[in-house]
Amino acid sequence: MKIRDFAAEEKLFTRRALTAFGLVVVCFVVLVVNLWHLQVQQHGYYQTRSDRNDIKMIPVAPRRGIIYDRNGTALVKNITWYDVTVMPYKIKNMQALLQALTPVIGLTSEELADFHQALKQSSRYRPVVLKSELSEEEVARFAVNQYRFEGVEIDSYQDRQYPYGAALAHVVGYVSKINDRDYQRLNEEGVAENYAADHNIGKQGIERYYESLLHGKTGYQEVEVDNHGRIVRVLKEVPPVAGKNLWLTIDLPLQQYVESLLKGQRAAVLIENPRDGAVLAMVSSPSYDPNLFVKGIGYRAWQQLLKNKDLPLINRVTQGLYPPASTVKPYMAMSALLSGVITPQTTFYGAPTWTLPGTQRRYRDWKKSGHGTLDVTKAIEESADTFFYQVAFEMGIDRIHQMLSQFGYGKSTGIDLKEEYSGLLPDRAWKQKVHKRAWYQGDTVSVGIGQGYWIATPIQMVKALDALINSGRVVTPHLLYATQRGKNITRWQPERPQPQIANARSPYWALVRRAMFGMANAPNGTGYKYFHTAPYGIAAKSGTSQVFSLKQNEVYNAKMIPVRLRDHVFYTAFAPYNDPKVAMALILENGGSEGVVAAPVVRQILDHIFLPVPLP
Repeated sequence: MKIRDFAAEEKLFTRRALTAFGLVVVCFVVLVVNLWHLQVQQHGYYQTRSDRNDIKMIPVAPRRGIIYDRNGTALVKNITWYDVTVMPYKIKNMQALLQALTPVIGLTSEELADFHQALKQSSRYRPVVLKSELSEEEVARFAVNQYRFEGVEIDSYQDRQYPYGAALAHVVGYVSKINDRDYQRLNEEGVAENYAADHNIGKQGIERYYESLLHGKTGYQEVEVDNHGRIVRVLKEVPPVAGKNLWLTIDLPLQQYVESLLKGQRAAVLIENPRDGAVLAMVSSPSYDPNLFVKGIGYRAWQQLLKNKDLPLINRVTQGLYPPASTVKPYMAMSALLSGVITPQTTFYGAPTWTLPGTQRRYRDWKKSGHGTLDVTKAIEESADTFFYQVAFEMGIDRIHQMLSQFGYGKSTGIDLKEEYSGLLPDRAWKQKVHKRAWYQGDTVSVGIGQGYWIATPIQMVKALDALINSGRVVTPHLLYATQRGKNITRWQPERPQPQIANARSPYWALVRRAMFGMANAPNGTGYKYFHTAPYGIAAKSGTSQVFSLKQNEVYNAKMIPVRLRDHVFYTAFAPYNDPKVAMALILENGGSEGVVAAPVVRQILDHIFLPVPLP
């Protein structure tokens, strides 16, 4: 029995040993297969994971370029802000830490609540902002006590500030938070990586147009981190390249002076150097405070701006669309002279009304008694509507469109702003496309005095005036004066050759300019009362554009209609007459208010520029 039991036990042991061996072999095979799968098949994947865990690239934001006026006055500032951040994994007792920090940096209950909320949503190994925008006093107090707070750091960053606020909002523009559309555009342009460390991007004005120059190039730190994301050491550092500084053509004191004259008005003024198109002042009133947008404007403030009937967000200089009215008469005259439709000796009789040939349709002149016999000089001096009705009728819309488009009407001026409308210089094709109707001779007559379908911006009016001053040489208005990086300064140059309208030696250019001088200085001129005493010499042309159309026998009476339906008043002017240094346009929507009148404002601006300031 004992021998038999021993044999049975031996067989049982052998069977168990073989089973255990088989299990070991199976486990070993599984282990080998898994090792082969991980180390051979998925080697690339885990190698990448390992590299990413070990080495990280931390982007470093560049300093944004400063914007100056032509005299070197900074129009923007880069303000450094300081945040207190906490690294949660380093804190043993968070509640005790917060209690100790509260009197040092003045923590509020709202800030503590925001911090606890952010803490729940963040990794223990990522810094969490405890308090933003510390004052200098709070930064100093924390610096003295920082040794007491392990895991708490000061983090600094820069934001834009606009010290002149609304006075320059439509010129400089503003920066604001980068949104999804911005990221999409940056990706399409292939420059998204250059914004890895940035919060803001240029959204309007110069900040937007010259974003690529102002932004600079992002730097980076290559750091080694542990498996918790903690920085072990800095392996490589590439410093950021600061953005270029920009010098604008704007004269800040002139800009501020013009803004003071327009305060409370719906108005716009543009002043340029006519020789090169440099913008000396660009004021659109009312305006808005660009500082509201830097950190993200609140919903209520945004709605107030959107619903404001005075449209402060619109740059009236480049986006205000108005019938140009009688300001176009010098260019209509020039076009008729160059086309041979009239000569300097051509005369028409300026009656109170002009009748369209072949019809009974009468077009009124602004002067109820009429002007009598008119040549082109007298017609411009007295702004005779009947003369230009006849001129437009004889030229026809095709020649009018061909000539006036050369002066810049109906297309963007090329100024270095994204916020610009093209206006409309109508022709046959446009009316057929939009209104599905043929062009009538009556349409041409209205265009002859800058009315009808014709709409233009103040900046187009100044571009046309520049071309007249330069005897047909068309210049592009611009705000950029120079760019600067370090000590290297690059002056602005036009991107393309400046076009020429007709022959610069034609005597007609001087004739029309003299007629504008007569408008301001001859006793029969419509601006004689306001301008003839200027010692430096002013040449000008006024205009009044209708907000609504009068019936044929209806009489316009501003006092009897609502303010918003009153005519817009324009002035274009240049001075000094013998050697023009400035060309300007002014619009007062609905004729101005509170006693503000267009001609005196023009005179005040030009006197401010050309007459010496009296000693106190």
